[in-house]
This record gives sequence, C-alpha cells and structure tokens, in this order.
Amino acid sequence: DRVFVDHPSFLEKVWGKTGSKIYGPIAGEDYQDNQLRFSLLCQAALEAPRILNFTSSKYYSGPYGEDVVFIANDWHSALLPCYLKSMYKAKGLYKSARVSFCIHNIAYQGRFAFTDFALLNLPDDFISSFDFIDGYEKPVKGRKINWMKAGILESDRVLTVSPYYAQELVSSTEKGVELDHVLRKTGIIGIVNGMDVQEWNPLTDKYTAIKYDASDVMSAKALLKEALQAEVGLPVDGNIPVIGFIGRLEEQKGSDILIAAIPHFIKENVQIIVLGTGKKPMESQLQQLEILYPDKARGVTKFNVPLAHMITAGADFILVPSRFEPCGLIQL
Repeated sequence: DRVFVDHPSFLEKVWGKTGSKIYGPIAGEDYQDNQLRFSLLCQAALEAPRILNFTSSKYYSGPYGEDVVFIANDWHSALLPCYLKSMYKAKGLYKSARVSFCIHNIAYQGRFAFTDFALLNLPDDFISSFDFIDGYEKPVKGRKINWMKAGILESDRVLTVSPYYAQELVSSTEKGVELDHVLRKTGIIGIVNGMDVQEWNPLTDKYTAIKYDASDVMSAKALLKEALQAEVGLPVDGNIPVIGFIGRLEEQKGSDILIAAIPHFIKENVQIIVLGTGKKPMESQLQQLEILYPDKARGVTKFNVPLAHMITAGADFILVPSRFEPCGLIQL
C-alpha cells in the first residue's frame, strides 16, 4: 500500500510555488518549514499502520496493527524512532515494533540550530542523541542538532545501500562526514540497492519506442540512439558516439569535473547529453552548452523521467564521474 499525507505545507512544494524545489530555494539552504514538514511525515508514518484500512493484498485487509517494522530513510525520517519511543512505547503501544534506519547519503544529515530542538515535541531525554558540534557556520555557528545522528542512535538497526559504503562510512571522519564514530558504536550493515525491474525492463519500457532484449540489443539501441538525438534536437547520425549523464548537479556527483572536461573532448566526433538539476551555477553552465556547441551538446536542467529512460537506452556511453557514490542506481 502507498499512503500519501495531505497537508498544506506539503502541497505548496508541488504546486509550483517553489519551482519544484523540495528541500530549499537553492542548494545548501533549507526552507524554514523543513523540520515541520518532515516531523509531520514521521508522525503520519507511525499512525497510519494503526488506523488505516489497507486493502491492496488479497491475503490481508485492515490495519496492520502493532507488529510493524519501520524503515526510516535518511535524515528526513530520522524522528520516527524518537517519536515511536516517546509517543507510543511510553504509553504501552507498539511494544514489539522495530525501526531500521537506512542511510542513502550521509552527506545530508539535517543539521539545525540547537534551539530548534524545542520545536520537535520530544522529551529532553533525547537531547543527547541530537547534540552535535561541527566547524561550520551554517545554519548557525557552534552547537547544533543533528537529525541523522539521532536516527542512528535511536533505531534498532542501521543499514546502508551497499556493503562497500558501509565500510567507507566507518573508515574516517571525512567518509563518515563526522558521524563515523557514532556508526562504529552502533554498527552498520550494507545491503545493495535494488531497482524497479519492471520500470527499467527494455522489453516493456513505456518511455522508449523500440523494445528489445539480449537477442536484439545491438540493432535496437542503434535506433534508440537516433530517436534520442532527434528528441533533444541534435543531428541524427548513427556514426557519432553519444555520451549521456544523468544526475544531480553538485560536487559529489562530479558535475563540476564534467563541465570542466566538456570543452576538451567536445572537439572530437562526439555528442553529449546532460540531464540534471542542482546548483544554479552548474545549471547555468549546462544551459550554455547548446549555445556554445549547437550540434554537439545539450544540457537539460529539469526533472524529466522519459528523457532519463531514453538516454539510458540510447546513449553509447554513460558517464558517472562521482567523487563518491553510496551505491548508485545509474549503473544498475
């Protein structure tokens, strides 16, 4: 079952009032209501299994009851184990419920001013789990609260998206982004990321005109490349290698490396298509690509699922220049 939480503070982020930006107006800056929105999400997630009548399974219908395992993903849902203990278990509810906290990217932790703890509606017993000091001046200088730290400490298990990333996170302060010592204390298990094999099945992909499998992949991809070239307005030529990039435009993903490299390799007989959103300076640089190289490059700085499928199916090469990658769905 999928449960959607209805609240005005959520809806305004998808009605175009924020330009499809969910976390902040620009990269590195939070909306003022971020803590309220994600706190509401955590509380709704805890209440839903107890009261909603789920009917999607032919074997079961009704509320799930209290024997539930919650999977909290990244800092946005890190309050869930805290609310589970303070609002439910303290009252004899959800006694057998457990929480697995999954880290997808430890670079984003939900660090806020220490005084904001008072906004979270949690007992003072939890302050130590949130308490955090770093050397940065954003959002404030000095003492802060750290949602991800609390999620790690208050959950029953800590997971991440690959065994190798689990090793990285406890290997150094840099790799663990100042939470390595916390993870060494709790332990962390890596489970390789999954993907939707129906959505990305080349035999049934609704976003590609040509369907294929292993038996005819070469002939199909030649046609898909030409369809991709036509879709973005590049000269259609099956003999020109097409390079694709799909990802966030930020340093972690190596987008700055890619932007700096393009003027060097674009002189060759090659075309490049870059799809992604992120930091404004990088978006502006990508938007200049087709002006500088009208027959060789396209930069699409918006969320475009159909184009992502067309690039994956039609490009000859996919670039993944990430400085670090927890697992990465692109290669899957």
